[in-house]
Amino acid sequence: MISAIRTSQGVVLHSSDFKLDLNPVDGRRTDLARIGAISRTDGVRLLLCDSTNSEIPGSSRSETEVGEVLRGVFAAHSGRRLVVAAFSSHVHRVQQVVDAAVESGRKVATLGLSMKRNFALARELGLLTMPDHAVIDVGDVDRYSPGRVCVVSTGSQGENRSALAMAATGDSRWIDIGPDDTVVLSSTPIPGNEARVARMINNLVDRGAEVVHSGQLDVHTSGHGKQDELRTLHTVADPEFFVPVHGEVRHLVAHADLAMKMGMAADRVVLARDGEQIELSDSGLSNRGKITSGDYFFVNGQLIENDRDLFGERSILGSHGVVNVVVAVNRAEGRLLARPRFESKGWVGGDAAKDLESLGADEVAAAVEEGLASGEDGDLKRLVRRAAGQFVNHNTGRRPMIVPVIIEF
Repeated sequence: MISAIRTSQGVVLHSSDFKLDLNPVDGRRTDLARIGAISRTDGVRLLLCDSTNSEIPGSSRSETEVGEVLRGVFAAHSGRRLVVAAFSSHVHRVQQVVDAAVESGRKVATLGLSMKRNFALARELGLLTMPDHAVIDVGDVDRYSPGRVCVVSTGSQGENRSALAMAATGDSRWIDIGPDDTVVLSSTPIPGNEARVARMINNLVDRGAEVVHSGQLDVHTSGHGKQDELRTLHTVADPEFFVPVHGEVRHLVAHADLAMKMGMAADRVVLARDGEQIELSDSGLSNRGKITSGDYFFVNGQLIENDRDLFGERSILGSHGVVNVVVAVNRAEGRLLARPRFESKGWVGGDAAKDLESLGADEVAAAVEEGLASGEDGDLKRLVRRAAGQFVNHNTGRRPMIVPVIIEF
């Protein structure tokens, strides 16, 4: 949705995510005439425009073209259960999946909390239309033969704990993926998610499912305008200033270059990164620099945390476990009072843990006794941590958290 925001500095045009679809699913085209009228009368002081596909020539395919491909997929897999993954917010895509399902005589169920919520809300608002008899609860899908069911799911990006990713590993409480299933990924991996999506596809195939994705068929089209669409919006809006938004650095730079090649002066194009403040004033547009620290804050229970060391410790605990070493010494007499207690959690398991803990206690005892005898016992915690760390790393190749506890008498 393109928004015109009226401010004391004039009209600010914000594109949000957009594409110029000449044949949209709901028939609502971008009102370029209205944007042109605003440009000619009030003028567009500043354009903030989506840059996601600024590197790609041409125009995005129409959303309705995906519907035809989906119908073909449903026809080709008539005897199999269809599980179609898409963004839950993409109501037009969900509508086309629903249309293909209903036309092929299938019942439709949703999988994933956000899909269930958005599906119901879109139907309530009249944005998603389908007969009531075609909707079933995901808990009832096993009551129907595979060829009579379509499941619309979240998790197309392979996100951890997402509905489809959990189904792919057999951890879903709602559906069991198997040889009777065809899974359609009606999306493309967001940059950075490629490995997760590939892993999810492998898991689905390993469970016997057939997977259809955009690398095979055109089951997805971008919702972001490519270069021709960006040029059209720039031409119609004819902005005084421009800030490329929504994209990685390379996308923002490519969009800025496109604007300048269209004739916009370089001093009227401003690049900004996350956390930076852009100021539009009588003297023009300027980047005022960062106004946030860039730190991430995490809400954990009743606490708000941003201690990076703490997160690092949790990562070590989760990956390698913890080793506690308790040492009791008599400083005055310079001797060890008892055999050290060497205990671990999450480091090694079974009988190996008992054997290694016993050997580790002996190793630490030897190091402490040597330190006490030589007088190099100034920092016993450091001495114990070093001895225990060298032992566990040498014997297991792992680096658990070492927690030394020194008791002195």
